[in-house]
Amino acid sequence: MSKPLKQIHLGAHFPGVNNTTVWSDPRAGSHIDFASFVHFARTAERAKFDLVFLAEGLRLREQHGRIHDLDVVGRPDTFTVLAALAAVTERVGLAGTINSTFNEPYEVARQFASLDHLSEGRAAWNVVTSWDAFTGENFRRGGYLPREQRYERARAFLETAHELFDSWHGDEIAADKQTGTFLRTPDAGRFAHHDAHFAISGRFNVPRGPQGRPVILQAGDSDEGREFAASSADAIFSRHPGLAEGQAFYRDVKGRLARHGRRRDDLKILPAATFVLGDTDADAEERARVVSRQQFGDRTTIAFLERVWNRDLSDHDPDGPLPTVDPTPDGTPLSQGRADRLAAEQALRTATQWRELADAQGLSSRELLIAVHGRHSFVGSPSTVARAINDLVQNDAADGVILAPHITPTGIDEFADTVVPLLQERGVFRTEYTGTTLRDHLDLPPAPRRTPPAQHAQPVPSPL
Repeated sequence: MSKPLKQIHLGAHFPGVNNTTVWSDPRAGSHIDFASFVHFARTAERAKFDLVFLAEGLRLREQHGRIHDLDVVGRPDTFTVLAALAAVTERVGLAGTINSTFNEPYEVARQFASLDHLSEGRAAWNVVTSWDAFTGENFRRGGYLPREQRYERARAFLETAHELFDSWHGDEIAADKQTGTFLRTPDAGRFAHHDAHFAISGRFNVPRGPQGRPVILQAGDSDEGREFAASSADAIFSRHPGLAEGQAFYRDVKGRLARHGRRRDDLKILPAATFVLGDTDADAEERARVVSRQQFGDRTTIAFLERVWNRDLSDHDPDGPLPTVDPTPDGTPLSQGRADRLAAEQALRTATQWRELADAQGLSSRELLIAVHGRHSFVGSPSTVARAINDLVQNDAADGVILAPHITPTGIDEFADTVVPLLQERGVFRTEYTGTTLRDHLDLPPAPRRTPPAQHAQPVPSPL
């Protein structure tokens, strides 16, 4: 018996603060006008995508103490945008990144529970952590969370949020006008949580939403991040859109689920992916070269080098060889506000690896950075890209992809109009939504009640 075809899940990432965005392209629009978000979300919904996704930027990046041009537009508040999108869309899921390092669980749980009601069951929370002290200066009253505690706090944060979501069972509201009875139980929303990070109690004031709780996404590639996703997430936003590396990641993360009492289908693997389409494969390859040159202009190329070398390279020729001097790993970083600090923290090793790669392939500084950071996940005609994505999913390297176009907000249009119909013809992507909630779209089981009130809540006298 042949293996049944898996259904592909598709997300659309509204790009903001990153080097995939080509804001200077004549076709690019605003990253902050609501019309841009509306166009993007409605296109994704027209193509029957599972979700649209907003990342988070909590402080403008700086280079040499000045705002880098990739951040020139800033990034509006996630909840405000998603709540507004809930009013102008009907089915597509609404996912947003909210940091567990800088926020408090009561306010975040309340915001996501509200979004789930407003959108009739389409909310998703991408739980991230941060060790970026520069961004942390905007929060935490001048102090900062030690790096080794970020996942510890994240687990406590999410557990507390679950207790708040579960403080309502879903059947408390009677609203019987004849008897004047509004609540069936006086304990609705009651909670009490005490651990090393949070000590809160009271009543959660948003009743249980259509999904019970929002879909939980997680983005992280470390061992701790993978374990966190296996224990707590509904989907993981991975970095592995290639077949071989994707299969290794897929096996590893899916293999961790059993020890948390979960099934393989309880967690979806959704790698971030970029794409460049063309009339032919050759046309797409040429377009990809142009896009890469746009993404790594002179200033961005120098900025990426300075992240690793941590020294002024403003006189460096982007089209020449890599700097011959060694990085200066100590001292105040020239680049501030980057989410990915791994390359900078291992500066000498990174520089050595880059020099070896550049020497072996005869790459200039710009070409090296394009090879390392500017690779497009899918390049080709619509038929080629549809086949590649389907191969990725059918061969258990992913359950779908979250696509980030390089042009905002219209960059997803071509994919919706050309690739999606081919996936639908292959029978691997929906032609209509079959459910109403994001949990339905992702084929996830009903949200389990993780924290029965009787198990976690401490006795609190009723005021009634």
